[in-house]
Amino acid sequence: MGQELVCRLRLGGRVLEGKAYLETDHLLFRGEDRVRIPFRDLTGVSVADGVLRLEFAGGPARLELGAAAAKWADKILHPPTRASKLGIKPGLSVRVAGEFETEFLAEIEGLEKAAPRAMADLIFLAARERKALAEVAKLARRMRPAGALWVVYPKGSAGVRETEVITAGRAAGLKDVKVASFSASHTALKFVIPVNAR
Repeated sequence: MGQELVCRLRLGGRVLEGKAYLETDHLLFRGEDRVRIPFRDLTGVSVADGVLRLEFAGGPARLELGAAAAKWADKILHPPTRASKLGIKPGLSVRVAGEFETEFLAEIEGLEKAAPRAMADLIFLAARERKALAEVAKLARRMRPAGALWVVYPKGSAGVRETEVITAGRAAGLKDVKVASFSASHTALKFVIPVNAR
């Protein structure tokens, strides 16, 4: 989700000043102390008077977020699906390069599969190793003007670094516009054709 706010956190009798980050699967607070609260550990989420209250084994935690408190609570209680984060919608055409988990392939099953030489709305490249990034330029030529190329690579792996993914996309004339958590072990980086090149 990638939202952040400067705020006050009340936790365990302490009051901490810092910045809260609303991520896809956890809330992170950085201040005098660093506090990470995974959403899977939450037993309750509520809002009152601009304060987001999170119930969990080490809590409760109270974040003074003002007008954003209700919005953050809603995002915690109703996180976006992987399909919505990746822009997967009926009516789009898709191309897949590399090996993906069965669960993801089931998510895109309803989309039209782009023929080998046809243009596609969404292209997904599994880049488990650095050498897979050589495919980016070839796949970029098969994107529809308003399409997207998602490069999916392992999190925290020396085999493929984010900077290398970005470099490969930019070398192919694309613009990196979004990062999304693809799974617990993989990150997805979205590239598009710059507006002035469409």
